[in-house]
Amino acid sequence: MDVRLLLENTLPGLGYELVDFEMTQGGGFRVFLDKPGGITVEDCVLVSNHLTRLFMVENVDYERLEVSSPGLDRPLKKEADFVRFAGKLAKIKTRMPIEQQKKFAGRLAGVEEGSVKLEVDGRIVVIPFANIDKARLEPEF
Repeated sequence: MDVRLLLENTLPGLGYELVDFEMTQGGGFRVFLDKPGGITVEDCVLVSNHLTRLFMVENVDYERLEVSSPGLDRPLKKEADFVRFAGKLAKIKTRMPIEQQKKFAGRLAGVEEGSVKLEVDGRIVVIPFANIDKARLEPEF
C-alpha cells in the first residue's frame, strides 16, 4: 500500500492539504497538513482519528501516528507552494551549485518555466525545480 497516495487521496476530501509525510524509525508516521487559515489542535485530532480508522481498514501497519501543522518554517515541496507564498522569505538548498553556491536565502519572487525566482540581495536568482534539494519558508517576526 502506497501510504503517500492514500494520504493524497484522503486529505483533500476532508478539506486539508498534505504538506509532507515521513516514516520514522520504529514504524511511525508523521503527517504534516495545512488548510486555508491554518491548522488547529482540533484539526489534528480529527485527521488523526480518521487516519487511524483508514489505516485499520487498509491494513497499514504502523506503531505511532503523529499529525501536525507544517509550522512557521513550512517546507515548500510543490510548484504551487512557491506560487502561494510569493513575496515571503525562504531558504533554498540546491543539489548542484548555482553561481558557486548551494544555499540561498531571499524573498520568493515567482515561478517561471520550471524554475523558482528568488530575490537575494537585490538580484534575482533563478533556481530550476529539478535542482531544489530542500526549501522552507523563513519565519518573519
